[in-house]
Amino acid sequence: MAPAEEGLEDREEAVRESKQELNDRSAAVQTRERLSKQALQTKEILSKQAVKIVKQAEEHEPFINKVTHLLGVLGFGGFCYLLGARPQDIPYVYCFFYVIFVPLRWIYYRFKKWHYYLLDFCYYANTIFIITLIFFPRHEKLFMICFSFAEGPLAWALIVWRCSLVFSSLDKTVSVLIHLLPGIVFFTIRWWDPATFASMHPEGKDRASWSYAEDKSYLWTWLFLFPLAAYTLWQLLYFFIVNVLRQQRLLRDPEVMTSYRELSKKAQKANNVWWRLSGILGDQNRNIMYILLQAIFTVATMALTVPIFLSYEMHIVFQVLKVSATVWNGGSFLLEVMPRQVVLKEKKKLEMMPLPTQSDPKSTDLSTNSNQYNGQNTSETSHTDDSKQA
Repeated sequence: MAPAEEGLEDREEAVRESKQELNDRSAAVQTRERLSKQALQTKEILSKQAVKIVKQAEEHEPFINKVTHLLGVLGFGGFCYLLGARPQDIPYVYCFFYVIFVPLRWIYYRFKKWHYYLLDFCYYANTIFIITLIFFPRHEKLFMICFSFAEGPLAWALIVWRCSLVFSSLDKTVSVLIHLLPGIVFFTIRWWDPATFASMHPEGKDRASWSYAEDKSYLWTWLFLFPLAAYTLWQLLYFFIVNVLRQQRLLRDPEVMTSYRELSKKAQKANNVWWRLSGILGDQNRNIMYILLQAIFTVATMALTVPIFLSYEMHIVFQVLKVSATVWNGGSFLLEVMPRQVVLKEKKKLEMMPLPTQSDPKSTDLSTNSNQYNGQNTSETSHTDDSKQA
């Protein structure tokens, strides 16, 4: 009997362990479901709050534009003063700007269905800038990679894509600063902050300036080859996320915008050289041509950072060119584009206004009064005619 009892106890123990394991699995599944529901609820709450904030902002758009214009002009003047008085503080101003305004931009873009713009190269590069300035401010090679990004693709995008400095538009101002500020930051570090130079020592070399830069192979390695490799990594990640992971989401909702969709839409509407170039391989391969054209643009602009890095005069002229281009484009927007937008908005408002109907009390009263008036005139006319006949 003893062996039989032991076997029975073993089976009971096995059953209890199986039940416990099932209970543990069930608890784990419930926990995951609860966390998933909480995550979805949190996402919905954040999305609703974002929509609410943007709608409230649109309701008070004229006032917000005035405030934005005032703060933009004052802020730009203060930035110019700080650039001359304390250039070593410019990196801190840039970090403050990025940490404050990029999250706000995500809220606005999430509402507009533009949030895939935040996967663009400019945000990828700016994130690397922030990490470098905060955690590795004395790392020379990272500095050179950042310099290539800032004064290469980001800087030339201001000119090629016609970014406009319009202080009354927060969105346009932030777009310009995301591309413009990094170049100014690394300009000040490159030429106006000797303490930074002195703390940056290449391996086996001592110097208090960048005079060692006569070694062209070193410059081309860290201003061109490594930045190009980092750009290629971003391009692969972007293609995988947008064209693989989120492809079905984008196909379901044509209102969700990406850089490729926006540029294609504008180029097709204008029927310009970019639209014709992107169609060389056929309409079905326009996305590939877009990637290829962007790669050519990146290679060309990164190559130009080497002479800019070596020449103070060329770097100064380039800073003036960038600011002048954005201000010029801003003037064109204010004088040519904005008046047309105002007219279109007024037309839309008039089209959306409800037409008066017979059920409208005011229109009913007016029609009644009109009928009474017409009836009175008719009776008076008939009475006059009758008297004449008499």
